[in-house]
Order: sequence, then structure tokens, then C-alpha cells
Amino acid sequence: MRLVAVGFGGARRIVLALALAWCGVAHAETQVYLLRGWFGVFSTGMDAMAETLQGKGVKAEAFGHLAWRSIAARIVKARAAGRSGRIVLVGHSQGGNNIIDIARELEKHGVRVDLLITLAPFMQDPVPPNVARALNYYQAGGWGSPLVADPDFRGELANIDVAADASVFHVNIDKNEKVQAEILALILALPR
Repeated sequence: MRLVAVGFGGARRIVLALALAWCGVAHAETQVYLLRGWFGVFSTGMDAMAETLQGKGVKAEAFGHLAWRSIAARIVKARAAGRSGRIVLVGHSQGGNNIIDIARELEKHGVRVDLLITLAPFMQDPVPPNVARALNYYQAGGWGSPLVADPDFRGELANIDVAADASVFHVNIDKNEKVQAEILALILALPR
């Protein structure tokens, strides 16, 4: 531990910063929410990515897609309590649709989504303007479709067609090593 001599004003700022950090008010940590698709049995890649991220010190949790409303409420409540940090949403199949629902709910509360990643969503809503960056892995001619954005969207949107890889299907896209590696690299590259 390094000690630094400071004047009274500096000491008061240090004590305040420590108190805020201790209370969690100034806590700025990336939070990753991963949503599985229907039934949760075909989206075990979401759990694997959450575990990998946790092992690298990133706060990440995997949920069933039906938890989307409670996740949105949790994020809004945390922001109202003064917590900040990056928000990352990742979803497979119906979970991909529901992370867009989360982002849309967060937009109503002025909360930014730093990164939104969908895997083979189908009949999804447009990406709302509070999303800074959106990526979509899908199969042209297969399951899933490209993302589109709201007219007010000013972020970055990329649709990545994996149809050329014959080993990737709707039920295994979340478990594909290449797709997972790209997603994990994007999340880990975010400033902490």
C-alpha cells in the first residue's frame, strides 16, 4: 500500500471517495447479462460464456429468457441507486429478442447499453437508440435474421452471417468456439 501526504481538502476527498466506494455508490463495473433461448436447454453456451467471463474477473450471469423484465428492473434500480458501469447484453434465439426488449426498457429510463450481441434471433424488434454497439450472428437462409435499428439509432450495428460454416446451426451457434471466442474478446476488450 502506498501512502501519500495530502492537505485537509485532499484528505477529505480521499475519505469521501473511499466511503462512496465502500457503499457501492461509486462502483463502476461491467455487468454482462446472458439470456438463453426457449426452454433454456439448447442455450448452454450462454452458461459457458458466463463462467469464462467470471473466471476472468468480469461480473456475468446467465438467465432464462423469461427473466428479461426482472433484469431490466434490476439495472434501472441499480442506476437509481447511483451505480454505474458498462452494460453488456447477450442473447441466443428468443433470448436475443428479449435482450432487445431489455434495451428498449432501459431506453425509457435513459440507461445506455454499451454492447448488445444477439445469436440467431428471429422476428426481433429494431435496436433502440440507447445501444452504443450491436452485433448479430445469424444464418442467411437458415434461422435468424439481420438486425435493423430504430431511425434514431446512432451507434454501430453489424450483422455477421455464419451460413458459410456448415457446422453452425441454430441450436449450436451459442456453443460454437469461434463465435464464443469473438464474443468473449469483444467483452474483454471493453475498458474496465
